[in-house]
This record gives sequence, C-alpha cells and structure tokens, in this order.
Amino acid sequence: MTSPSDTTGPIRFPPPLIYVAFLFAGWGLGALVGEPSVGLPTDIRRGLAFALIILGLLLEMAALTRFRRLGTPPEPWKATTALATDGLYAFSRNPIYVGFALIYLGFATAMDSWAALAMLIPCMVVVDRFVVLREEAYLSAKFGAAWDAYCSKVRRWL
Repeated sequence: MTSPSDTTGPIRFPPPLIYVAFLFAGWGLGALVGEPSVGLPTDIRRGLAFALIILGLLLEMAALTRFRRLGTPPEPWKATTALATDGLYAFSRNPIYVGFALIYLGFATAMDSWAALAMLIPCMVVVDRFVVLREEAYLSAKFGAAWDAYCSKVRRWL
C-alpha cells in the first residue's frame, strides 16, 4: 500500500493562480483608485512587457523540459520522482516561480499599473510561505541528504 506522500505532492492549489489573483487584484485596485500611468512611453512599455513575458516563458519551458527529461511531474500536487539539480536548477531552486514572476512583471507593465507591479511583493511572500516552504519540506522528507546537499549549494530564488 502506498502512502499519500507517494502519490501526491505537497500543494493542492495551482501556484500560477496565485500570481493571476494578485495581478488582477492589483490592476483592479489601481483602476479603483485611478492610479497614474507608470510613465514609460507606450512603445518602450510594450517592448519591456513583451521581453519580460518572453524571458519568463523561456525560463518556464526550460524548467519544465528538465522535469520531463527526469520523468518527474512539474505539477506540485503530483508526487515527485526525481530531484532536479542541474540546468536552471543549478542556479535557483525555484526557476518556475521566478519565471512566473517575470511573466507577472510583464503583464503588470503592459497593464501600465503601479498597483499591479507593487502587488508582486505580497504575491511572492505568499508563494514563498505557502508554496515553496511546503514543497521544500516535502522534498526534504522525500530526498533527505541529497536535498540537504542541494540546498547548501543553490539559493532558493536567485
């Protein structure tokens, strides 16, 4: 008989929805209070937004490709079968969430919203405290010394 930790991961709520919720909460708040423009010329703002979104998507694709090559699911609600420690994971323990943050910044920039930009900070606190810490506890329990050695070499974020 398998235990729940053998068949499920530590997270039940899809983390991308956390980013989307904070993005739209910030944008809505900004619209409600009539926030001023970020102040960048439209062409520069759009170019920056596009670049941030593309960079975030490239990080996402690279991280997801690494998971697939290892044969482990990227979804945190599914059981992890292997520990990713190379590629992007040699620089950050959370390149997927860094990618989400870049995509968020891109959309907030495109929305021309100071409030949406500012909401990235509480968004990242929520992701860190309610997603990343749970994932790390799960990975520590599952991989033990291998996880501890990896954590001693690689930063959580950047």
